[in-house]
Amino acid sequence: RLHLFAAKFCMIRRRGGALLLQGLCQMERANPSGPSGQLPRMGSLGFRLTFPPDMAMMLGNPSEIMGNEGVVCMIREERLLGAFRELVSIDNPTLRERGVCDLLLRRYAALGIRLQEDGTGAAIGGNAGNLYAFVPGDEALAPVLLSAHTDAVSPACGKHAVFHPDGRITSDGTTVLGADDLAGQCAILEAVTSVLEDGAPHRPFELLFDAAEESYCTGIQRFDFSRLRAKLAYVFDLSGPVGGAAYQAPSILSFRAVFTGRAAHAAFSPEEGRHAIRAAAQAAAQIPCGRVGELTVNVGTIAGGTADNIVPDRCTVTGEVRGFDHPLALQKLGEIEAVMQHAAAAEGCTVEFTSEVFCQAYRVDPAGEAAQLFFGACARAGLEPRMTVTYGGSDNNHFCLHGLQGLVVAPGMNSCHSCQEYTSVDELTRAAKLAEALIRE
Repeated sequence: RLHLFAAKFCMIRRRGGALLLQGLCQMERANPSGPSGQLPRMGSLGFRLTFPPDMAMMLGNPSEIMGNEGVVCMIREERLLGAFRELVSIDNPTLRERGVCDLLLRRYAALGIRLQEDGTGAAIGGNAGNLYAFVPGDEALAPVLLSAHTDAVSPACGKHAVFHPDGRITSDGTTVLGADDLAGQCAILEAVTSVLEDGAPHRPFELLFDAAEESYCTGIQRFDFSRLRAKLAYVFDLSGPVGGAAYQAPSILSFRAVFTGRAAHAAFSPEEGRHAIRAAAQAAAQIPCGRVGELTVNVGTIAGGTADNIVPDRCTVTGEVRGFDHPLALQKLGEIEAVMQHAAAAEGCTVEFTSEVFCQAYRVDPAGEAAQLFFGACARAGLEPRMTVTYGGSDNNHFCLHGLQGLVVAPGMNSCHSCQEYTSVDELTRAAKLAEALIRE
């Protein structure tokens, strides 16, 4: 244990409304045999200096406290975990994010930040919209955007966080945990709280918390992107250990084919029928699935028919195409439609084929400005950065489509979209440190 045994304050003064405190803090180990006057690194021993809320501590050389980790970390683990526990306890299935949004509105209002909610909820059949705020900072530094979504995949009602002795955090196994994306929400909230409460300089930053992300980013597509000032975005929504960041993601295209035939009794007059399921099955059998060159293709559902003794007159097939080359993905979609049309005609049926672009592929320079800021933040937070590509879509697809350079960063969520989802105390803390470092840079 560490003991603060003496503090000699040299000068306190006010300048421009900010309290500047210059002083000398002497600390030593509880073990008196330790080197006199030598300060241990915060990262290695986990100590924290705390001061009254109306004081800000100015250190001439933060590395004297943090060593190679570079900055004083004011992340409060207990507060972070409390926020995570509370957010997890709120039901937040897609289109029903009201409770989470209300909590975020209250928490940020207490920090003096007014999140503005748009009308997306009503437009998409939900009960909550996208939340946005701009927070001024040092104008010599470029602003950044921090983002996370407010919904979770089902089952997302009746959740509660179970804290295990080894530091893991899970649900009770009957619901998802909701770390996707409440881990991201808590990392950003704790980071912003830490930065504002200690009064340290920070860059301007924007907050954007979108609804209905899990339904292929339905919410963010309604956002007014002209409001954004930042050109660099960090979306806290990647699975895997904290320190990971995705710089490339695919286009995601869905398709739906409705085959229409003619119903007839399967025993008395089968020759009068036109078999819609057979036509759909023939089409599905001709579509290569899995990894197809640089793409992935999947026939996901097939449904039709009304009874065992009736030639089915209707069958619906759905699926998707993903790929980092958007024109190539569109070309594959055209090929799939041609297969559907040919199979339908061969069985005397018709087919109505529709498709939708859920998100468009992007690639951010893995050594560019967004990456360099991320690398620096990782260094200050004591993290090892890992750049990767992902086959998942996210809000970052839409940020990049509107001219931002964005990375999807990991807030410590694992086994997402399942009741085995988990995070950990250490990972949540690391994610908060990363978010804080991005703001303080």
